This record gives sequence, C-alpha cells and structure tokens, in this order.
Amino acid sequence: MEKPLLLYIFFFYWHFLNALFTVEAPQSVYTVERGNNVTMECTFPVNGKLKFRDLNVSWEKKDELKKQVYVLLKGEEDFKSQHSDFRGRIKLLKEKLNLGQSLLQITDVKLRDAGFYRCLIGYGGADYKTINLKVKAPYRTITQGVVSTGYNEWKLTCQSEGYPQAEVIWQNGEYEDLTDQATTSYETGSDQLYRVTSNLTIKSKIDEIFYCIFWNKELQENTSAILRIAARANKDNRTPVASSSIAKLSKDKDICDCRDASFEEGELKYMQIEKT
Repeated sequence: MEKPLLLYIFFFYWHFLNALFTVEAPQSVYTVERGNNVTMECTFPVNGKLKFRDLNVSWEKKDELKKQVYVLLKGEEDFKSQHSDFRGRIKLLKEKLNLGQSLLQITDVKLRDAGFYRCLIGYGGADYKTINLKVKAPYRTITQGVVSTGYNEWKLTCQSEGYPQAEVIWQNGEYEDLTDQATTSYETGSDQLYRVTSNLTIKSKIDEIFYCIFWNKELQENTSAILRIAARANKDNRTPVASSSIAKLSKDKDICDCRDASFEEGELKYMQIEKT
C-alpha cells in the first residue's frame, strides 16, 4: 500500500476517534459571590474503568496571558505551570474522574477570577468546552453617619463597597428624590472593589428620617439604609445629637424595612413603607 494512502487512513481514523470523544459542559455559566467557593464541571466519556495513565486534564483561564489553572498529566498533578492568581485556591475532585466528571473547585473567589475557562480533556481522543464564570460583589453593608453642621442642618453620609459602580439615591421620609443635592465619590480599593461614599447636607427637623439606596444596575440589586435624625440627651440634657440605623439590621418597630426596594417606571418604590 502506498504511503499517501496509509496517511489518509490514519487521519481518517484519528478524526473518527475524536468525533466519538466529546467533552460536555452541563452548565455553561456560573455566577458566584466574591469570597464564596464555586465548583465548575465538564464531563467526558470513560467507557469502562478509567485508566489514569492515559488521562490528561487541563483547565485554563482565557485571559490575554492564557493563565494555567490546573493540569493533570497522565494521571499526575502538575502545579509547575499554575498561574500565581490561583495558587492555594484550586482543587480538582479526582474521585469524580472515574465517573467521567472533571470538577474544578475555586475557593475564596476573587473579582479577577471572572472570565472564560477552557476545560480540555485528553483520553484516547481530545475535546474541550468553554465555561463562563461571573463574579458579583453586592453592596451588602452600608456604613453611615449623621453629623450636625449647624442649627437644624445635618450632614448625612453613606459608604459601602462593591462591584461594579453603584448609583446612590437619596430620599426623604416622603420618598421625594434628593439625589441632586448629594455628592458621591468613588475610589478603587483592593481586588477591584469600588468604595462609594455619598454625602447629603440637608436642613431638617428633629426626628425626620432619610433613605440612601445603593443601586447596582448591572446586578439589578439594591441595598438600602435609613438615617434618623433623633434628639438624644447628652450630659447637660440640652444639645440634640444625631443617630442612624441600617434598615436591614434595625429591630425598631417604627422603622421601615427597605430591602424590598425596586425600580418601577423610573421611580423607587417600597414594598413596606412603615411598620407599627
């Protein structure tokens, strides 16, 4: 038989075998909150008892530098080429390989972990699938303050960290929009988080309440806080001082819970207005 014909037969069967070997991704998109763990999966055909010496597994992140996440060569783990971003946070659940499952676990997920991952399996044939990992960082906790700056004048402050940038909306107790009167600044902190600080200086009487709402448009989520200007007696029992409370943590029966805030027709509505 002539050599060109032998090569033709070899390539024919090579493509045939690869066509039979198919890697699948049961879930193409994973969404996880920053700081939590995530386990991504791809599957491959085993056809009987798995021969680890014939198995190659590779997970890589498709960045500009194509970061190596995890490598298993002929059944042996190889961490030499693992990118520093993932060191100490990656585990392959090897006990699942016998079932044809390549489960990659990332612990303490960072914002920089977001992106596309390629799961490549070589076992007789070779194939890969691409999985998208999305990482969110909601503005969970709002630090706030109320300071008197003059007679019946107050500076209200709300600060929180999250990603991506959030819009801060201010309202008074009648749900009138005061956002135009506020100033909001943004700083970039660790792990790409935004530190958002918003200040509102307002004329107000004692015992009025105000709302600050961190609206994360991309995640379609918001976190709200209530700031109350309250009169409290100090040592000489004369000077009023300010106090504030976070709505989702408050147990005061006369403070509304704004966690169910949502946008409808361009306005901010509340499911609960006031508790009595």
